Amino acid sequence: MTERTRQAASAAQKKEITNRWLLSAPALVLIAVASVGPLLIVLLYSVLAPGSYGDVKWELSGQGWFNVFLSRDIFDDTISLADAHVMILWRSAKLAVITTVLCLIVGFPTAYFIASRAPHNRSIWLFLITIPFWTNMLIRGFAIQEMIRNEGLANTILMKLGIISTPIQMLYTDFAILLGMVYVHLPLMVLPLYASLEKLDFRLVEAGYDLYATRLKVLWRIIIPLVKPGIIAGSILVFIPALSSYVIPRILGGGKNLMVGNLIELQFGQGRNWPLGAALSITLVIIVLFAMLYYVKNAGKTGGGHA
Repeated sequence: MTERTRQAASAAQKKEITNRWLLSAPALVLIAVASVGPLLIVLLYSVLAPGSYGDVKWELSGQGWFNVFLSRDIFDDTISLADAHVMILWRSAKLAVITTVLCLIVGFPTAYFIASRAPHNRSIWLFLITIPFWTNMLIRGFAIQEMIRNEGLANTILMKLGIISTPIQMLYTDFAILLGMVYVHLPLMVLPLYASLEKLDFRLVEAGYDLYATRLKVLWRIIIPLVKPGIIAGSILVFIPALSSYVIPRILGGGKNLMVGNLIELQFGQGRNWPLGAALSITLVIIVLFAMLYYVKNAGKTGGGHA
């Protein structure tokens, strides 16, 4: 290859890279304006002082971040742990983890069932799984509320069958929030699991049975390791929105069982403490970021890019 040919190839490569950046420019601008910009505004608000009427004072202050986990007594200025915030953060993380586990327990056999059907039937089952997405989350929340309230369908059936004599208080409890979040986020677990199970070579499963492995060993030694990227992806897709859930806890928790999303809304609304609400928002973003980093790290190790 002559020097002129190498220069021409290098120039063509630089031109191609420039064209790629130009083609990506609209998307990059949109991401910067619609995603990074608001996040920077929230980050800025978190280090400002709270205003008197729900806005901010343009003076630097760490009070917002201080109040995320700590509180100062208004009489003697003693510092103590912000028990309410810690409890709400703990409840949010706990319910998000339990929701993820329950979605995995229900979603894995569902995805396996769909993946093991004939190819021409799988689209029908996937269609049925995605039907809930057609309805607004708010409507689905009210539908669950009607089912589990004291005079709802569940209590009515149990009382007519003679199983209970008085209605069970299910609404406005952690159970109601869990039920709603599992119902809402279950498709987000099923679809990534199905994407991994669809690529699974079921001849390996048959080989395990031929070697006298039990169903449990086949599941634990063959199926789960091969579909681990789908499990991780589904868990992340469920955990992140469950952790920051706002609508379902508001409807089914009745304002008593707050999660971090409700706490943030409360600070920007009735609490009139925008810096604290912004600091809580950034705290939630940091938690989600660590969850995403965990996913990227583990999916990379297991070759999860295809899932």
